[in-house]
Amino acid sequence: MVKVLATGTFDILHPGHILFLSKARELGDELFVIVARESMVRHKPKPIIPEEQRLKMVNALKVVDNAVLGSEKNMFEPVMEIRPDIIALGYDQTFDILKLETELRELKINAKVVRISDSKTCPLCSTGKIIKKILERYGKMS
Repeated sequence: MVKVLATGTFDILHPGHILFLSKARELGDELFVIVARESMVRHKPKPIIPEEQRLKMVNALKVVDNAVLGSEKNMFEPVMEIRPDIIALGYDQTFDILKLETELRELKINAKVVRISDSKTCPLCSTGKIIKKILERYGKMS
C-alpha cells in the first residue's frame, strides 16, 4: 500500500486544487493531505476560511482518503505520524526538493518527493484570482 502525502493551505477550493490532489492520488494507493494551520502560513496572506472549515472541505473530496490539520510547532510532526512513501508538491509550492529529502532522511522518513508540474490554467484557478474577481465585482459595495 503506497501512501502519498500532499500539503497545502486550501483556502478557497478551486479546480487547481482538485487537479493537484488528483495527480497526487495517482501516485499511490492512499492520499493523505495536511491542511496548513493559519499560524504556519507565512509565504502568502493568511487564509480567509478558518482551518477547521478548510479541513472539512478537503476531507469531503472523493480523491482524499484522510486529511488532517498540520502542526502549529513543527511541520514534520504529522509527516512523522503518517510516514508517507511519496510526498507530492504542487507546481507552485516553494519547497527545495533536495533540502526536503535531506530533512526527511534525518527524521528517518524514507519518502520520495515528487513535484506535480501540471497546473490548471483557467481564469479562476487560484485563490488570489478568485479574491481579485470578488473584489472587482463586489468591492465597491458599501
